[in-house]
Amino acid sequence: MIWKHAVVLSTILAVSSSTILPFPPGFKFGAATAAYQVEGGWNLDGKSENIWDRFVHEHPERIDDRSTGDVACDSYHNWRRDLEMAEELRLDFYRFSLSWSRILPSGFPNHINEAAIEYYNNVIDGILEKGIEPLVTIHHFDLPQSLQDLGGWANPLIVDWFEDYAKVVFAHFGDRVKLWLTINEPVILCEAFFNAEVFPPAFISPDLGVYLCSKHVMLAHAKAWRVYDKLLKPKYHGRVSLTTHITWFEPLAPEYEELAELTMLNFGGRYSHAIYSKIGGWPPALEKALAEVSLKRGYSRPQLPPFTQEEIELVRGTYDFFALNHYTSRLMRTAKEGEKFTEWPLGDVEDLNGIIVRKADWAQAATSWFYVNPEGIRKGLVWLKQQYGDLEFMITENGLATKAGLDDQDRVQYYRDYLEQVLLAINEDDVNVTAYTAWTLMDNYEWNNGYTVKFGLYEVNFTDPGRKRTPRASAHYYANIIRTHSLEIPTTSIQL
Repeated sequence: MIWKHAVVLSTILAVSSSTILPFPPGFKFGAATAAYQVEGGWNLDGKSENIWDRFVHEHPERIDDRSTGDVACDSYHNWRRDLEMAEELRLDFYRFSLSWSRILPSGFPNHINEAAIEYYNNVIDGILEKGIEPLVTIHHFDLPQSLQDLGGWANPLIVDWFEDYAKVVFAHFGDRVKLWLTINEPVILCEAFFNAEVFPPAFISPDLGVYLCSKHVMLAHAKAWRVYDKLLKPKYHGRVSLTTHITWFEPLAPEYEELAELTMLNFGGRYSHAIYSKIGGWPPALEKALAEVSLKRGYSRPQLPPFTQEEIELVRGTYDFFALNHYTSRLMRTAKEGEKFTEWPLGDVEDLNGIIVRKADWAQAATSWFYVNPEGIRKGLVWLKQQYGDLEFMITENGLATKAGLDDQDRVQYYRDYLEQVLLAINEDDVNVTAYTAWTLMDNYEWNNGYTVKFGLYEVNFTDPGRKRTPRASAHYYANIIRTHSLEIPTTSIQL
């Protein structure tokens, strides 16, 4: 079955179009940011400490340039300029996230910070005034430190804590926000945060913490979705989903087909199957494989906590579209006896006895985990359709890491190549992709890379107190894709 899947997929992808067709009518373009990465104002107006605040202050040596997000792009004060940039690009929607510790300083709804509500009201009203739709992420990696001190995503009570937080933001912003994402990239939230010392809380627990987090994230998302579905959807008719990060994994050789498929189920299916499949729960093949690993390690219970039937019903069907983030691809092979495994981000897969490698012709971007393979986004979309059926897919992040400079032709080419693959998925594979989001609107604080890595359509001068934003060649290019609704434009800059 796995080999048949691979043959069908390769046959599909061999078909190419000599002419790049226009994007379908109604296809939408956006750009994205995240609160900790752009806002700054880390301790202003009642905001409390989040896990990144604590981490960068206590462990500067774990950030490439020993920087912090204390000021970042200072979007807490420069939000009007951010919205001007969205307007300059002619975006259909602007994706941004809310800071849990800004809205609920204790982490709980016993105190709602009115200054935070005012700030996000200003952003939401401002973007709507420009005719742009807000796409709001409720949680994007920046857990309040108060909740981390209580166990964070390893504590089953966080399911209720997140539900309470979601109720607050739905109540304050749901009359105007019609597109919501509950939690960004659970695979990073769990795998990297419990597997790598370069992400907070730097609590290494690959055997247990990762899998507790996986289950609690799925339940937290489901509870938030059901709150919206019951209380707000009948009145405001909005849509809610979870953001899933899909790295494309393929076999290094035919004998590794089963391992590559199992890896896709591990990093993609673990955060999709319970929601989008008809049977719900964990992917059966993955659950079986990890249960066998647990027994070999001497655990009396599976490391991946099983869902109860009630939990399966709670999670299954909690979506209005599939939100997909994609950047890069990898090859898989089985580990040799005694071979050492490397850690995350995007390290090896010890629980599946898998080693992650790359093709020699995949160019490396400006950060160690990122290799460019445009076909990966199309293959990932086709795989998801094969797994879960004819869903609506919104690409909620895709972009390139570079170093610096305004004439970023490498990013221009990246957007063209990846968008071409998206169009091929739509036109040749009949995948229902309705939106594409560039990561990111502007240079920002790129987690453990600090300010050494640039993803922005706009360059940000981080030595300027005003954090001046300047459009790159990619901003001009992206604006003209949006304007023409087509890739049939020169890959040279055109003034905004």
